[in-house]
Order: sequence, then C-alpha cells, then structure tokens
Amino acid sequence: MGVTYGTGRQALLEAAIRVVASEGLRGLTYRSVAAEAGVSHGSVRYHFGDWNTLVEEALTFSVERSILGSALSSASTDFADFAATLADLVEADPDIQAFQYELALESRRRPELVPMIERMYELYRSAVRDALSRNGIDDESFAQTVFAAMDGVVFQQTIFGDANRTRRNIDALRAVIKQYGVAGRRRRKVRAS
Repeated sequence: MGVTYGTGRQALLEAAIRVVASEGLRGLTYRSVAAEAGVSHGSVRYHFGDWNTLVEEALTFSVERSILGSALSSASTDFADFAATLADLVEADPDIQAFQYELALESRRRPELVPMIERMYELYRSAVRDALSRNGIDDESFAQTVFAAMDGVVFQQTIFGDANRTRRNIDALRAVIKQYGVAGRRRRKVRAS
C-alpha cells in the first residue's frame, strides 16, 4: 500500500523511525524506509535528497511529537499537569523513543551525529525549562536535573514497557518540583522583606 498525497513525507518519517527502532541506524536505507512505507525507494530520495537529511528530519519530527505528546508544551501553570501524559506517550508509540535513543547511542560511534543529538536534547531541555518557568521556577541547573530524571524514566519505560512505574516516577518528580518551587518562593519572600 502506497502513501497518500499530502501525507507522503510524514509517512516516510514514521517509516524511518520504525526502521531504526527495530533494526538500529545501520538498518536505515532508502530501500528499508520505502519497504516500510510501501513506496519506491526513489520516493524517499525525492522527499529527502540524502540520508543525513532523512535522519535529521525524522529526529526533529520525533522530538516535536514527543514534546507535544508529553504535555510539556502545555500553557498550564499547575504542577499537576507537568508531563502528565508522558507515560501514555511512550506507551502509545515506544518506537519514537527507541529511535531517539538509538541515534544517541550511535552518535558515540559516529561523531557527525553529535550535533543532531545536541539539538535534540536542547529542544527537550528548553521545553522543560519553559514548563518550569511557567510554574515560577527559573533555575537552569534544576531544569537540567528534572530533564535528566525524565529522560531516565522514559528510557526505562522504552526498555521495560512499565507505564505504571513511569506514572509513579513522574508523580514523585512533580512532588519534588512543587517542593522546590515552594522553597524558592519562601527564599524570595525572605529576601524581599
């Protein structure tokens, strides 16, 4: 079955993600993506031009989808909403996370991938910083720590598939964030008086 007009590019990106998630980056070829998407390999070349562009665009697509699906981009200023849908996101499409981790690990062997991975992580850190900032926490180091905890939780769910453990861990992380925010407000109040 071929890709329909208007969704071709997205279908190819999704196919690339599935290929890397199941076969690793070494399995990503025009032919493997075309076979996964049900199109000719010329279609992959037409849409992306070269292998690096395909990888970079698939990575950007996967990160944007993850940030939107995790509720980090929500305008909410309630800690109860922080990363509220993270476990559901990973459970619904673990291939997106596996794809990203595969690329991150492959970047150790292929240094030319490092800038892509750095951009990926910066997009995530920025989303976490923005979400914390909306909740009154403007501490870069704390935002980095929160992101690192979230990244570890997602990694474990990607491997073990335990969404309930992820929900419990995110609940615990929310409690830490909330306490950190309360303590910060107290410190600011004391300094102001």
